Amino acid sequence: MVYILLAPGFEEAEALVPADLLRRAGIEVALTALEGEEVTGGHQITVRADLSLDQVDLDRADMVVLPGGGVGVRNLGRSAAVEGLVREAAARNIPLAAICAAPTLLGRWGLLEGKRAVCYPGMEDQLTGARVCRDSGAVEDVRLVTGRAAGSAFDFGLKLVEVLSSTDKAREVRHAVHYG
Repeated sequence: MVYILLAPGFEEAEALVPADLLRRAGIEVALTALEGEEVTGGHQITVRADLSLDQVDLDRADMVVLPGGGVGVRNLGRSAAVEGLVREAAARNIPLAAICAAPTLLGRWGLLEGKRAVCYPGMEDQLTGARVCRDSGAVEDVRLVTGRAAGSAFDFGLKLVEVLSSTDKAREVRHAVHYG
């Protein structure tokens, strides 16, 4: 199960494009709300979540994904439950993924040490401990995938498919949606 954490103000493209691509690849995804059944993103698109944060079962987790969006990331970062969940996932070697401003949370929580990572341009100084990449839409480095921004949502989502399934499956999904 891939848990995509949705906080109020999340960047819709960064959550929904990867969710769609993962589901096309046959990978189970749960849009997971911090609270309530519905979450409104930064562009006023309201999404009905599959689960609430307290229903996350890390014993079933294949990955935990943090979408960006300035307000959404602030809300994720203010949640002790989110930080605890992400730290526990990292301790269990469950892959983590974050896009846009969200990789800065992983930096703040000490989870990027020595890893290659990318984030929203101009926020690289907040990738504490990371080896910053500046020329890629999505970067993978040992149980971690990071993405640049909303415009990289397809690259990011396809990288998640590749990591969780295979390069061939990512290529198949890329072809099916006529991306690139």
